[in-house]
Amino acid sequence: MTTDTGPGTTIDIDELRKLFLFERLTDAQLAKLAASGEVRTYGQDEDIVRQGDPADCFAVLIEGEVQMISETVSAGTVAMPRTSQPGVYGGATSAYLGDRAPETYQHTLRATAPSRIFMLPARKFAYIVAEWFPMAMHLLDGLLSGGRMQREIIDRRQRLAALGTITAGLTHELNNPAAAAVRAVGELRSLIRRSRVQLAQLAEDGIPPDKLRTLIEAQEACTSNLGRKEQRSPLEISDAEDELGEALEELGVDDAWELAPALVGAGFSTGDLDKIRGKVGGEHTPAALHWLAEAVEISQMLSEVTEATERITTLIRSAKQYSQMDRAPFQMSDVHELLDSTVTIFRGKIPPGVSIVTDYDRTLPPIPCYAGELNQVWTNLVHNALDAMGEEGTLTIRTAHDEDEAIVEIGDTGPGVPDAIKERIFEPFFTTKSVGKGTGLGLDISYRIVAGRHGGEIKVRSVPGDTWFEVRLPLREATAAPTPGA
Repeated sequence: MTTDTGPGTTIDIDELRKLFLFERLTDAQLAKLAASGEVRTYGQDEDIVRQGDPADCFAVLIEGEVQMISETVSAGTVAMPRTSQPGVYGGATSAYLGDRAPETYQHTLRATAPSRIFMLPARKFAYIVAEWFPMAMHLLDGLLSGGRMQREIIDRRQRLAALGTITAGLTHELNNPAAAAVRAVGELRSLIRRSRVQLAQLAEDGIPPDKLRTLIEAQEACTSNLGRKEQRSPLEISDAEDELGEALEELGVDDAWELAPALVGAGFSTGDLDKIRGKVGGEHTPAALHWLAEAVEISQMLSEVTEATERITTLIRSAKQYSQMDRAPFQMSDVHELLDSTVTIFRGKIPPGVSIVTDYDRTLPPIPCYAGELNQVWTNLVHNALDAMGEEGTLTIRTAHDEDEAIVEIGDTGPGVPDAIKERIFEPFFTTKSVGKGTGLGLDISYRIVAGRHGGEIKVRSVPGDTWFEVRLPLREATAAPTPGA
């Protein structure tokens, strides 16, 4: 049975019946449906409906291939997987809401291959749903409103949870060097005070200026040796401290066993004791050694403060790199810097039993990207890998490039992703974590950032003990960089 639809192409009701969307309709309903719409043909890469245009048609795929693309404010361009399933639909899908329906298309439906589309005017679609399926219309209305609200709430919570995880890790990492710096400064105060007392004691004992200069030169030599001596085992260090402590006692030095560790750390030996004694004289040797040990400890404390503050600076630099503060959103970025900044943020959350292995292809050039958003992808993938492994395992991050694509792979030694759910892990709200442990949006957000914002690809391969998430990103910038949604 064929119906003439005027300027459009006619359609047989048997062809409509083959579409899963209409398979349960009666002949009379199919005839009315066919009379209400028309078939249009579209070439490859031709838009069937365009986001922002007046929402006046409901489109159903008869044959060919289509892709739904949405421009969003939070995630930019989001491209859904292409599909050739007859009966999939798009366009004015909410027309049955009447006055509450969006006035414009909320997405673009694009033909990715030559396609035939059944186009039904939005007002006809709204009338048919209301007349033929009144109960379903009310259910759909509730599901749409409730789902939209739930998605917004969970999306906000997901972002806050991720921010909380990152903040906790960064706070922990900053606390360690900050506490070390505070402790070192506290010890420095007492060391400097004792050093002044020792120097004053030497002056009172009448040490000649030339011998004092010799002592200061010895102190400079000791402090310059800090960190430069060959590494020794704990047993070798203990033996050296015992030997030096006994030699100091023989010279009549008070608290000899307290002075020995600092002097040994500066490479001081029993042979050096004889040199000091020969240069400053036996009567000044005990006080000189006390002052020398205090001076060495002061240098050690200053090195600790320097290391701690440098660590804090490095963490802040990594946090700034991670968040992409003060940078243009779309830029050429070194993907290795982005990965390293993400790992740095996670340092405080990585269990002692988990080791990190990096295998970077340093020939990989900078890539055009939204760096802050890619860091969100690395955060989600690293976080999932750590969750999967628990307290022990190996997190591996490696990069490579294949012609015009950059490849980033993040692997873990966790239990793996079962084959039965591999196809679903990128679906929104789908999660393998227990209740309260995950929202199921991390991989969905990652997919939208990689595929939608960057025109890339993300996929998973997994067997027990060896799971890899592979991200492919174009090395060449598109003619026009994607922009946030209209």
